[in-house]
Formats: sequence, structure tokens, C-alpha cells
Amino acid sequence: MQRTSKAAPEPRAEGPAVRRAFVASLTGTALEWYDFAVYSAAAALVFGDLFFPSKDPFTGTLLAFSTYAVGYVSRPLGGFVFGRLGDVIGRKKVLIATLVLIGAATLLIGLLPTYATVGVAAPAALVLLRFAQGVGVGGEWGGAVLLSSEYGDPKRRGFFASAAQVGPPAGNLLANGVLAGLGAALTEDQFLSWGWRVAFLLSGVLVVFGLWIRAKLEETPVFKAMEAAQDRSEAPVREVFASQPRALTAAILCRIAPDVLYAMFTVFVLTYATGELGMSRGSALTAVLIGSSLQIFLIPLAGALSDRVNRRWLYGVSAVAAGVWPFLFFPLVAGGSWALLTLGVVGALVIHSLMYGPQAAFIAEQFSPRLRYTGSSLAYTLAGVVGGAVAPLLFTTLLGTYHAWQPLALYIALTAVATVAGLWLGRDAAPAEDEEPDAVAAPQRSSAAAR
Repeated sequence: MQRTSKAAPEPRAEGPAVRRAFVASLTGTALEWYDFAVYSAAAALVFGDLFFPSKDPFTGTLLAFSTYAVGYVSRPLGGFVFGRLGDVIGRKKVLIATLVLIGAATLLIGLLPTYATVGVAAPAALVLLRFAQGVGVGGEWGGAVLLSSEYGDPKRRGFFASAAQVGPPAGNLLANGVLAGLGAALTEDQFLSWGWRVAFLLSGVLVVFGLWIRAKLEETPVFKAMEAAQDRSEAPVREVFASQPRALTAAILCRIAPDVLYAMFTVFVLTYATGELGMSRGSALTAVLIGSSLQIFLIPLAGALSDRVNRRWLYGVSAVAAGVWPFLFFPLVAGGSWALLTLGVVGALVIHSLMYGPQAAFIAEQFSPRLRYTGSSLAYTLAGVVGGAVAPLLFTTLLGTYHAWQPLALYIALTAVATVAGLWLGRDAAPAEDEEPDAVAAPQRSSAAAR
């Protein structure tokens, strides 16, 4: 650690700069999550047939969801590499690099030949590109959260940090909207032959727009203050594990239930609705589309609400609701009604919003500013491995083994328990760490004081 001088407080950015940071965080993350979400939807709908042909549809779907999991398993690498760089060279440079990486990988997926053309080389290349997507997303989230929250008022961190949280539903909305439009405009054969590729190739245009937005921003005021004070960690990854293990554990656990709930009601629900309830692909996508559109407004509202009430309590009550909701959802949709499916998906995504809106601020607040990019990225990516990565695989396996919805609901309930435990371990906000830049190296408060 270096600390050779004391910096004068860095003026807090105001007005247009704060708005630009909020928009850059939201749009960049939305574009990256468009790439990630279009892959997730394609894995549920077409990849099993195109890249993993099998006489057993269950096996093809399971293999397709295995590549979905690769995108989560690779995230910790992105968290380690880009999280460290974000605390050493700055937030802005890293965020440009992650956007280029995931955009290029998605574009190449759209150009891949299928199994019928090149054999096993097709799924191998698909897995490699999915891995690259995951590395990019693993380095993206922590920086996007800091980009908006370190420009804004620390006392309103719940709202400002939620900009990055709007990215996943916005990206999911755009991805599913494109796929639904293609599905409606094309025949089944056309969609399977070339239609799905259009959604991936659009990524090239979207990435150029995202780069233009981010390139116009300056570095965040908090990182500038650390630079001026020469107070950047030389080994942030090692320092996080050595000095802030409780913070890291709390941040990891708090993410598990939201990840699993989201995987169920935006990814696996497509398979469940088409395979178990006999609905069309378009009907299932439309239900997810409606829920995702509402999240775009609900997530920042939930983030703003968490600035007015205790953030951990709001998050915790919502986590309990997440554990209960599946026990209501599955009986509700058993009759195959599209209206009830939509109601169930919307209800789940409302609950998810109440957790996801405050989540970015809560995780960032667990770490002092000089370790915040690294700590947040590690928590985000490691939680993804035990949460979102395995969720579709476990859902598919549980349903295929027991042919009943109860094991799926119980699994989600258990993840809610883990998230509540993480919230109990965590600490509340400490705005003074950002309001006084020369205190950026302030240690974590004791666990007793935190609670």
C-alpha cells in the first residue's frame, strides 16, 4: 500500500456529469447484458438442436444450459483480472475493455457454423466464446456500479448504483424483444436456420454506441482522489481476502437468491412453459418481456427506497418473499394459462427488483473505496458460480429426475436462506468514506458496530 501524501477533497461531480455517468452505467451494462441475455434465451430455445443434437431433447437442453453455466464459471476470472485493474488503473479504462470483449464474443457467436456443418468444432467454439462473454461480464458489473455511484451523492447510493442494475432487465428486454420479433416474423425453419443469428449480429452496432457513451466520461471523483493521495492498493485481490473476508462473504451470499430467482423466471421459465405447460415459444417470451419491462422502472425505485429505509431490511424482507413465491407460482400456472403465467413471472420479477435495486449499493458499501472495484467484482462473480451458473442445470435436472415442481421451489427457498444470512453478516452504509476522500483507506468498521 502506498500513502505518501494527503489529498485535498475532490469536488463532488454535479449536474450533467452525474447524469452522463448514470446513463453510461445503464446503457453500457444493458448492452453487455443484451449480449448475455440473447445467449441465454437462445440456449433455452435453439442451441440444443443446433449445437448439441441428440435423440433425447432433455439431453440437448441440458448440454445447452451447460454452456450457459460456462458464462458464469468464467466470471471470476474477469472479476480477478478486471477488478484488480479497476482499483489500480481506474474505472473508465476497464469498462471500455470489458465492453469490447463481450461485444466481440457475441458477434462471433452469430457467425458460428453449427454442428451439422463442422461437427464437434461448433460446440467447442461456442463454449470458448461463451467463456469470453463471462470474463467480460465479470469485469463489467463492479465498474459500472462505481461509475454511477462514485459520481453521485453517497447518501443516495442506492439510487445511483441501481443504474447498473437496470442493465440486466433492459438487456433481457431488448434480447427477448428481438427474439420474439424474429420468431413472429419468421417461420420455425427460418428462425432455426438463420434468424437467431440476427440477434447476435446486432451486438456490433450496439457496442459502438456503448463505447461512444463511455469514452466521453472522465474518471470518477473517488478514484481521482485516491490517485492524488497515491493511495491505491498494489495487491487489491490479496488485500480483500486478507483484510475483508467477512465483507466478501456477506456480499457473495446476498447475491445468491436474486441470481437463482432471476435464472428461474427469465431463463428456465421458457423451458418450463414450452415443455411442461405446452405453451408456444412466443407466449413464454412475451411473459418474460412484460416482467422485464416493469423492472426497468422498479429497480431504480427500489434503489431509491433503500436510501430512505434501512437497505438491509428491505433486501431481507424481499429475500423471504423470494423463498415463498415459487410455492405460489407453480400451482398458479399448472393449468397452462398464459395470463396466470404472466402474473407469476411479473410477481417474481417485482420481488427480484426489490432485492436487485438495493443490491449494488449494499455490495459496494461492504468495501472501502480503495478496494471497492476488486471486492465488488469478486463477490459478484464468485456468487454467480454458486448461484446463477448452476441454477438452470439444477432446475433441469431436478425436473427431469422428480417430474415435480416442489424440488425446484425448495431449492429457491434454500437460496433465500443463504441470502438472509449474508445480509446479517453485512454492514450498513458509511457515506463518510466517499465524502472524505482522504479517508478512502479507512478500515472496515467492526462487525459489532456494523450491526
